[in-house]
Amino acid sequence: MEEAAKVVRNSGQIVPTAKYCVTGATGYIGSWLVEALLQRGCTVHATVRDPEKSLHLLSLWKGGDQLRIFRADLQEEGSFDDAVKGCVGVFHVAASMQFNVSDKENTEAFVQAKIIDPAIKGTINLLKSCLKSNSVKRIVFTSSISTITAKDNNGKWKPIVDESCQTQTEILWNTQPSGWVYALSKLLTEEAAFKFAQENGIDLVSVITSTVAGPFFTANVPSSVKVLLSPLTGEAENYKIISAVNARMGSIALVHIEDICNAHIFLMEHAKAEGRYICTTQSCTLSNLAALVSKEYSSPNTHSRKSQKSYDKVPSEISSKKLKDLGFSYKHSLEEIIHQTIMCCLDYGYLPSV
Repeated sequence: MEEAAKVVRNSGQIVPTAKYCVTGATGYIGSWLVEALLQRGCTVHATVRDPEKSLHLLSLWKGGDQLRIFRADLQEEGSFDDAVKGCVGVFHVAASMQFNVSDKENTEAFVQAKIIDPAIKGTINLLKSCLKSNSVKRIVFTSSISTITAKDNNGKWKPIVDESCQTQTEILWNTQPSGWVYALSKLLTEEAAFKFAQENGIDLVSVITSTVAGPFFTANVPSSVKVLLSPLTGEAENYKIISAVNARMGSIALVHIEDICNAHIFLMEHAKAEGRYICTTQSCTLSNLAALVSKEYSSPNTHSRKSQKSYDKVPSEISSKKLKDLGFSYKHSLEEIIHQTIMCCLDYGYLPSV
């Protein structure tokens, strides 16, 4: 039996009947991850800050006895003790989605005390609960492409962008591009998580998510979907974010929601997984993206941002070679991601019917 389990773990496939905890279960990735695990026959402990906000998802998950909902708050030490108890793995997806601060709040002291410190404290609280459980074998941390840069110290494009190309915290503090608060929070929280894990013998792996899109069943349109479609909708704040990503990376790296969840599960169960893994299907420049979404959907009621230059060259390859070298493969193409995202947004009513 143990030998069979080792074979399954080496292949990166989830073990049926195993028990896993998912934090941030009402979010875009979290809600999909819960469903993906349930479909594989796993028992899932889904954590939420407000159980009432999960009512919409309960009718969609249909987990029966395989699903348990736990109220947990990252800022309360010990809050996750019951949720992780008996689980062999924890997917730490929960995170603040605050991208910027107001001019009044824009001080280093405020951002550190009100955003960075709580984010780090919350993750450490979760890791402490995992230590106490004695059952958790691995934690998969959801990181972000915002922690990565395609430019070197001289501002030149790197030909290949991999997991080592981390954004420097002082650059985020000094330049404050759109979305900088989220990027800084993710970067420092991930660093703190790996430091704590190393000091306490915790097996921690992180997934560096690119812009996630595709279908969703959350109560609201996910932030990443709004950002992706901002060249189409013309939403100013979201367009600032995607423009800042394009300026830092030279392109927009995309991944389908099913693929990103599959990557989380794959890394949870692969014996050789360690460190950080970029997960992206393909990237395209912002002007290219605008052309693709406009080709897929056009309506006189949208405010598409036209670009004179289309299909220009991506200056840096954002590589998920490390993940693919373990044996992971993607299901969805760039065109499928955009098509399914737009179809879901039409059904939701976020985009007007043509």
